[in-house]
Amino acid sequence: MTGPTIAFPSGDKAWTFEQANALLRVVEGLFHRVDIEGLVNGFTADCRVRFAEQPEFQGRVALRQLFTARLARQQDYRLKKTLHLLHGNKLGNSWTGSWRDRVTGKARAGFGVEFWTMRDSQIAIWDAAFNVWDVDGPRQSAVM
Repeated sequence: MTGPTIAFPSGDKAWTFEQANALLRVVEGLFHRVDIEGLVNGFTADCRVRFAEQPEFQGRVALRQLFTARLARQQDYRLKKTLHLLHGNKLGNSWTGSWRDRVTGKARAGFGVEFWTMRDSQIAIWDAAFNVWDVDGPRQSAVM
């Protein structure tokens, strides 16, 4: 049995907490299924992305490359997103993730924060910071 379908706002209309949390659950599911096309289609065609240490880019072609490369390394990726703020069509959340690195074989974990500016129920601007560490090793920062 499934619950009621939640409609997401059109244009740049304001989101409710119920809608924003529903979107986070959808995104978690897309990552868990490694649904790259589903993830990419959650963004506008002209999306602007600033993700972690990557140079800023625009558009779905570059976004698909990012998700493909990232998820190729993140075996059995498990993700949990938490909504922290909502202002009109802007959502702010944090996430925790765990996975096994396909290249090194090491168990890894990460924590990130992100802000989404939504347009027509899709992410138009994605700003994200993401920190990663080996589960069995010390946490090390590049700036400390």
